[in-house]
Amino acid sequence: MISVSMTNVEKSFGENKVLKGVTFETQQGEIFGMLGPSGAGKTTIINILTKQIAADSGECHVAVSSSEIGLMLEHDGLFVQLSVMDNLIVFEEIYGIPRSHTMDVLEKVGLTEAAKTKVTDLSKGMRQRLVLARALLHKPKILFLDEPTSALDPVTARGIYQLIRDLREAGSTIFLTTHNMEEATNLCDRVVMLYNGKIIEEGPPKDICQKHDSMKTVQDLEGVFVKLTGGGLK
Repeated sequence: MISVSMTNVEKSFGENKVLKGVTFETQQGEIFGMLGPSGAGKTTIINILTKQIAADSGECHVAVSSSEIGLMLEHDGLFVQLSVMDNLIVFEEIYGIPRSHTMDVLEKVGLTEAAKTKVTDLSKGMRQRLVLARALLHKPKILFLDEPTSALDPVTARGIYQLIRDLREAGSTIFLTTHNMEEATNLCDRVVMLYNGKIIEEGPPKDICQKHDSMKTVQDLEGVFVKLTGGGLK
């Protein structure tokens, strides 16, 4: 069953054409990765799929209602004068979520001891974990993650990976953007590579690596980007 799809989607901001006929689809219960350098159009795609902006042309499909979507985006939208716990209580009340579940999510993202801490006093990595906790709170069927582990230490990142896998095992679809080659290879069932507003490659990450390696061994996805575009993901 298709969870998310785009067909020939185009989007411009003034004279800048950001998306140029983007087409892809994700299946229910998979971790789907989108890789590309800054400015490739990854965030624009998420913003279109979550109806924050409209495409200029083409078709989009998201198989669930907005209340069944979880979001972890670049702009976190946290209530900075409230505590970690109070930020989550707002969403508890909206979705009718029991407090025991909220505490369980806090523990999973490693923020239990910071529950009473104001957002203004959190590090960047702790804020990122709070945004993820909020996105997970209502057990979304589709979860959009924009660079979910970019500010996290390796130990915390591995915990987040397990959370993402657990959601996948429970039937959720995970759509994530990343610059982390190891993350994409080890976490994603399939990836698409976005460059200059176009998808230039797609498939299981290990298959893509083998396809573009003359020795037919699995190499880093960074090497595939270098080969296809002449540049990396920085």
